[in-house]
Amino acid sequence: MIEITFRRATPDDAAAIAALRVESWRATYRGVMPDAYLDGMKTEDSTAMWSQVLLADVPSISVFVAMAGDELVGFASGMLLTPAKFELDAELTAIYLKPIAQRGGVGRRLLALVAEAMQKQGAEGLLVWVIADNKPARSFYEELGAELLVEQPFTWDGLDLMEAGYGWRDLPALQAACATKRPSGQ
Repeated sequence: MIEITFRRATPDDAAAIAALRVESWRATYRGVMPDAYLDGMKTEDSTAMWSQVLLADVPSISVFVAMAGDELVGFASGMLLTPAKFELDAELTAIYLKPIAQRGGVGRRLLALVAEAMQKQGAEGLLVWVIADNKPARSFYEELGAELLVEQPFTWDGLDLMEAGYGWRDLPALQAACATKRPSGQ
């Protein structure tokens, strides 16, 4: 088994992060979103966005990657929220894993890194949005103690979808939950 290492993302990671994001959306949302939308997603567009984020080096944004050797197998990002939403002052803006890295603790470790980084920036709570039909992600958040705050319709690139908002109000408790092995092995 290859050891997984974790570190802050650099601008050199933008293309791999973008490719994983597009690959994950195509696998996760097939049947939830139109095939034409998923098939039309361009890694290049996502690379440009992640390059901009990583080159900006904004202290209120943190991006972490999980590496198996020189292969990126997961990433997560978070940012401070101004103003707060649902009385939560930070947001988990992305978390994606390759199938090979799922159910082995990589997602928990990435989430813990984001929570720790947001706490160091002064945040007390963390919000995350997920497409309501993404049951595996919802289970992951719920197993780590997230509170369901709202389910609501939203529009993404002209698509009408439902989203669920979850939150953690205690970042140290979230970090502790992430450090505990879950029965499902996530």
